[in-house]
Amino acid sequence: MPQVTVSSKYQIAIPVAIRKRLGIKKGQKLHLIVEDGGMRLIPDYSLSQMRGFLAGMDTTVERDEEERF
Repeated sequence: MPQVTVSSKYQIAIPVAIRKRLGIKKGQKLHLIVEDGGMRLIPDYSLSQMRGFLAGMDTTVERDEEERF
């Protein structure tokens, strides 16, 4: 598991392997989510970058039969 060190200015450097895996670029915004005593950094993507990321997703949904009166 990669480890980072917090600097005196409370900054961290994201390891190269992680940046490459997530496709994080210099100057890109990240969302910070605090949960269960830890934190998650989530890359911010524009809508144009998100286009098609759900392609091929199974959209079938099993539904209960409706009663018709």
